[in-house]
Amino acid sequence: MVIRGARQVGKTTVVRQFSQEYPQFIYLNLELPEDREPFEHFSDFKTLLQTLFFRKNILLKDLAHTLIFIDEIQEVPGALQQLRYFYEETPDLSVIAAGSMLESLFNPDINFPVGRVEYLVIHPASFPEFLGATGEKAAQQQLHTVPLPSFAHSTLLKLFRTYCLIGGMPEIVAHYASHRDLTALASIYESLLVSYLDDVEKYATNPAQTEYIRHAIRSSFAEAGKRIKFHGFGHSSYRSREMGEALRSLEKALLIHLIYPQTSPVLPLQPDLNKAPRLQVLDTGMLNYFVGIQQELLGTSDLDNIYHGRVIEHIVGQELLARQYSALHGLSFWVREKSAASAEVDYLYRYKEKLVPLEVKSGATGTLRSLMAFMDLAPHNMALRFYSGEVRISTITTPAKKKCYLLNLPYYLVSEIEDYIKWFEDEINKK
Repeated sequence: MVIRGARQVGKTTVVRQFSQEYPQFIYLNLELPEDREPFEHFSDFKTLLQTLFFRKNILLKDLAHTLIFIDEIQEVPGALQQLRYFYEETPDLSVIAAGSMLESLFNPDINFPVGRVEYLVIHPASFPEFLGATGEKAAQQQLHTVPLPSFAHSTLLKLFRTYCLIGGMPEIVAHYASHRDLTALASIYESLLVSYLDDVEKYATNPAQTEYIRHAIRSSFAEAGKRIKFHGFGHSSYRSREMGEALRSLEKALLIHLIYPQTSPVLPLQPDLNKAPRLQVLDTGMLNYFVGIQQELLGTSDLDNIYHGRVIEHIVGQELLARQYSALHGLSFWVREKSAASAEVDYLYRYKEKLVPLEVKSGATGTLRSLMAFMDLAPHNMALRFYSGEVRISTITTPAKKKCYLLNLPYYLVSEIEDYIKWFEDEINKK
């Protein structure tokens, strides 16, 4: 298994925790010369395996109860190819590899052994994970209750506001859980941002590439939540090709996501790469810190009022991504196909054979014009809206007089979306 994820999202920590399930555990960090050397001087797999066990003073036996964790595997390109031998020669042995993908982008010698490796992606902590980390056991239990009882709403909304403020980076969540001091988090945000910028300095192949990617990182937080153009990105003089390459590099490193729109209301999902993508960054808490809106978030009664609604839309996208562990899955949204049209639905959620539109917006249901435009074209009658209110189902009539059902969910229930759509479907069938 290869675990992907941006720096500092907890790849090493989660594998170390998982290793407690095994009687024998071998940890290798290929940034360390003594751990790197056996892979660099690889001659045959049998010798490599014996060397790894010998150097860690572990007996080469009972492979079915042994876990090997190869961290920072991108430091030795050949080590990735050697994963195939673990798969073929020792099928009972559990092997996990992880690394910061940003470094490997600039090394053309790195290739993954196709068909012999399973890939999983780790994202920043989700809201349920935040509740668990901060000891909010009662809130976490109620979060999973479908439908949610009214008495839990105000508490969960308040907790979600805090989660939306600080984000899901593990070091940030852990510090807040221990100290409950929001002002003390600034230095950690700074450290995270600097670490990403320093990565570029270290691994870019030339000074120009360094400058493009550093600019892309800095500007991405200010542009997050918007549909962007590569040319002149971040108020720069850089051309489309320069910024396109820089942003796609950051996307491969999982620091950002470029979300291209779907123009069809039905499956399959086929994003239109000729249209402007919307930009999603790694973590909403880092976005808030970078653009300086944390104080606004502290005092708001409705997250939809902050930063033109972009923060709450962004955290909903982050929560949707946190539910996914496959590197092949991402986010999608819808725009009307006509060039002059302005209809745009925030997200699309795939449920069975349906593409269910998902809007992030408070206010009266009559203001959901784009969602209604989508429903006029969709071959079903189910739509979702995340807002600051409580769980309820309402009936809406589109401009074309189509009767549809709208599931209104509070922001904090994004993680439970699958269970709620099933409940929603059952409730509609009762009508």
